[in-house]
Amino acid sequence: MWWRSASFILDKQQNDAAQELAAASSPPPLSSTTMADSTLQNPNPNPNPNPNPNMSGYYQTRAAHHAVVTSDWLAQAQAAVGRHNADGEPVAAAKVAGKPFSVIDEFNNWRKQPDLAEAVAAIWALAAVIRNSEATTMMELEIELKKASDSLKSWDATSISLTAGCDLFMRYVTRTSALEYEDFNSAKSRLIERADKFGEISYKARRIIAMLSQDFIFDGCTILVHGFSRVVLEVLKTAAQNKKLFRVFCTEGRPDRTGLRLSNELAKLDVPVKLLIDSAVAYTMDEVDMVFVGADGVVESGGIINMMGTYQIALVAHSMNKPVYVAAESYKFARLYPLDQKDMTPALRPIDFGVPIPSKVEVETSARDYTPPQYLTLLFTDLGVLTPSVVSDELIQLYL
Repeated sequence: MWWRSASFILDKQQNDAAQELAAASSPPPLSSTTMADSTLQNPNPNPNPNPNPNMSGYYQTRAAHHAVVTSDWLAQAQAAVGRHNADGEPVAAAKVAGKPFSVIDEFNNWRKQPDLAEAVAAIWALAAVIRNSEATTMMELEIELKKASDSLKSWDATSISLTAGCDLFMRYVTRTSALEYEDFNSAKSRLIERADKFGEISYKARRIIAMLSQDFIFDGCTILVHGFSRVVLEVLKTAAQNKKLFRVFCTEGRPDRTGLRLSNELAKLDVPVKLLIDSAVAYTMDEVDMVFVGADGVVESGGIINMMGTYQIALVAHSMNKPVYVAAESYKFARLYPLDQKDMTPALRPIDFGVPIPSKVEVETSARDYTPPQYLTLLFTDLGVLTPSVVSDELIQLYL
């Protein structure tokens, strides 16, 4: 993902310079082919010349250029990921002997894990496609992978994160010049390695975001949340585990009872929580210190597409000078640029008002809206803490 960013290239240039200095006093150099293979197997054979060798140049550049992310936050986040990894990563369902491999079946098996995001399930399913492929050439394998990606995207054409996750997987895994120097079996092994790495990065994203957001949650604060977002829940759960004292307002609206679901989860953590109807946002905004929302997708403008009602909450918060924070994984960064509320693929849902609706009455069934970037304060992502204006730069790096 960020391995194609400018700071990573800068790190690589610094590493190459260090290698040249070391080569001056070393035995005769290896051949170019052997050198390429050695570099691919060990991309950083010499000590990292960065001031902090445990932190990527991407994060250091982010801290220096945007003064939003600090080294301490990112060190905490990486340490948290290390602790979380000890708890065990998701395990794929056992393959049924004699049954032909199906990417949709694999995807559905991953989706059975309640805490696994849909896009991450798709990423692991695509990794399984490479692992189970019987292709004999790179061209056949790439075609097979492309067909599997298209099948997953068509499974739910309205899911922004699913589409973006599949697209990012294809670019991250297959776009490497190293493949042309290797035989097919070696290239396939490298693809599997990169696929697993991408899945691991995506799986850890939620925990990193939770750690990065902690300095913004202070004792005694009141947080307004909208809908049920697993990454927002992780943020609040981490704050509660860190013994921070805060309370949460959960909005509740039809038809999915997401506010009620989130309030139940927070109550289990002994977090003070109040449930309110979503039309009472302006009424309660005086008591709110910040707004935390998730996102179905982060678009090129720096705005977000999220559950219906997010836009009006951001408008109210902006008019009353309350910060609006978005928690979203980088695999939700999509190459979309909506111009207005109608300029995006509709995601419809049935709405039951509990009473009969006259046949001549039209019911709005749109499930999400678009919040422009000027109403958002910061975006907490696994790439760092970003201002909305930086999102377009990140998209260029992700899809480069």
